[in-house]
Amino acid sequence: MPNAKLIFKDRYTFDDGALVEMTIWQTPEPVPPSEHRLKYSLFYGRPGKRIIGYDNERGKGDHKHILDKETAYVFVSIDRLIDDFLNDVKEQRS
Repeated sequence: MPNAKLIFKDRYTFDDGALVEMTIWQTPEPVPPSEHRLKYSLFYGRPGKRIIGYDNERGKGDHKHILDKETAYVFVSIDRLIDDFLNDVKEQRS
C-alpha cells in the first residue's frame, strides 16, 4: 500500500491456536467507496480459515465477514471498529 502509514498492529494467539490479528493503516486518500482515510484488516480464525473478518477493500467499502456471511459495516471510529470486532470474537468464542 504505497504512501500508507501503519498506525495500529496487534496479534494474539489463544491457547487453542485461534488467532486475532488487527492491522490499520492511515491512507492519503479514502479507499473507495469508504469516505475515511483508513485501510484496515481485522482477522479472527485459524490458519487457512477465517471465522471473523472486518476490512474495507476497493469497490466493496467497509464490511465484515462472520463465518460465510458478508454484511456491510458502518465505520464510526477506530476505537469502535476494534470494540465491535472484539465483541464479535468474544461472542463467537463463547
